[in-house]
Amino acid sequence: MITGRHYQNAYVTRNVDKAVASFKQFADIRALMEIEVPVQLWTPQGEGTGVQKLAFVWVEDLNFELIEPKEGEALAIYRDALPADDSLKFHHVCHVVDDWDELMGKVAKQPFPIVLKGGTPGMLQFLYLDAREWLGHYIEYVWMVPERWAAMGGR
Repeated sequence: MITGRHYQNAYVTRNVDKAVASFKQFADIRALMEIEVPVQLWTPQGEGTGVQKLAFVWVEDLNFELIEPKEGEALAIYRDALPADDSLKFHHVCHVVDDWDELMGKVAKQPFPIVLKGGTPGMLQFLYLDAREWLGHYIEYVWMVPERWAAMGGR
């Protein structure tokens, strides 16, 4: 299932700082946000907290999310995909949607399982579908209030 507006390509790495340095060297960065944050997540195996170091690198209107999983079993979706070294490995694309309830209706009618979800109700919601059998990667969907979109660099 593909819906919404594609705005992000996401990569996992063992070293976000090194990845950011490479983007600074090779890309025309419009905006950069770096955070390390605990997040409450749901997976088919249960709920848990995961700590991840993230960088959101904007090149024009395409966001490159760089993910370094730190702590928590809920982050297995990222940890299991890490390369052996400090390089970047493509992980998923993300589409922003305007209506979360409409998205959930579409999700219920498609064959790809939800493998991760989280967010802050009323502010931001996200989920991942496992489309690896079809596309070779996950698809993330996110909904957020306009203020959050602007704060993270979207325009």
